[in-house]
Amino acid sequence: MLKGKKIVIGVTGSIAAYKIPFLVRLLIREEAEVIVMMTPASRDFVTPLTLSTLSRHPVIIEPFTKADGSWNSHVELGTWADVLLLAPVTANTLGKMAHGIADNFLVTAYLSAKCPVFFAPAMDLDMYLHPTTQQNIALLRSFGNNLIEPQTGELASGLSGPGRMAEPENILATLRDFFKKKEEFKGKKILVTAGPTQEPIDPVRFIGNRSSGLMGVALAEEAAGRGGAVTLLLGPSSLEPVLPGIRVIRIGTAEELRQECLLAAPAADIIVMAAAVSDYRVPHPGAKKIKKSGTDLTLKLEPAPDILKELAAKKKKRQLIVGFSLETDHEMENARKKLKEKNLDMVVLNTLNDPGAGFESLTNKVTLLLKNGRVVRGKLKSKKEVAADIFNALQTL
Repeated sequence: MLKGKKIVIGVTGSIAAYKIPFLVRLLIREEAEVIVMMTPASRDFVTPLTLSTLSRHPVIIEPFTKADGSWNSHVELGTWADVLLLAPVTANTLGKMAHGIADNFLVTAYLSAKCPVFFAPAMDLDMYLHPTTQQNIALLRSFGNNLIEPQTGELASGLSGPGRMAEPENILATLRDFFKKKEEFKGKKILVTAGPTQEPIDPVRFIGNRSSGLMGVALAEEAAGRGGAVTLLLGPSSLEPVLPGIRVIRIGTAEELRQECLLAAPAADIIVMAAAVSDYRVPHPGAKKIKKSGTDLTLKLEPAPDILKELAAKKKKRQLIVGFSLETDHEMENARKKLKEKNLDMVVLNTLNDPGAGFESLTNKVTLLLKNGRVVRGKLKSKKEVAADIFNALQTL
């Protein structure tokens, strides 16, 4: 599973660094290509000579190699790797990663990495449980980084509790699972919509909503991370997918989204309609700015196109279509109605009544209603984790 995979390991100054030579040996046995970088402090716990011998590559500590003055490019390293694995990660380095303090080669490589990032914390239990550390971990996960949970056990201080870095065999299993997942949607074409639409009132005003596009972009990245060929139709948003290979088409209005959906949907194996499409629009937007007159202004609105219903009516055999249902009342009733009336395979229900869910939030809490009658009730999670739950559920249909 790991044959030919390019893995960069970043080692920081924790006593758990003694485990890294064992991890490198396991990866080399799997025929992975491994490059190790170290913080200066990590040399107190494991030697660069040991890691360079086992990895069969020079260890990188500084931006330049003192022997010949050659430059170690943190940008090229992050582009070369299939995975960046930071293990062990101290509380100090967690803070630097979370807040962009690039005062060593390892953090500069992390900040410029284009590949998926895994990080395995290691520290004493009080440090690990401190609110600052937990906040930094949550922030890193919200950026799309993958946490390898520390284990509970005996620590270097003599105490026992959470903070012990995962064993090399566990880390190896995590990487195997990751690369296995990358093959799940290989050969599949996946269409994802994201963000709001903006329906013009005049050249300077519009009807819209507060959707940021975070959930839809997370879904596109999750699908691409599982090997899918992803087209993302993205409404007005400052976001861009981090993972390469996602085809992004920008749209503005519901009609623009409809036209792009009708073009892309026939070839799609999976359609995930996460965009927050305006329900109404102005039939004839003003050609010039509507000036304030001091009297009431009445806007005539007409229904915007029901894109989801139109796509579902043209659904192909073996094509899966997912709709979203953001509700404020009668949540399950409305979601079940949408699932049935629009002939969907799944509805993702969330409600503005749940703190931390909905628009402009890094987290979400959803309930998945599947056409086979299964209901999956989720907890409050990062939108990246919710995206994984949605595609995991799709795999069961």
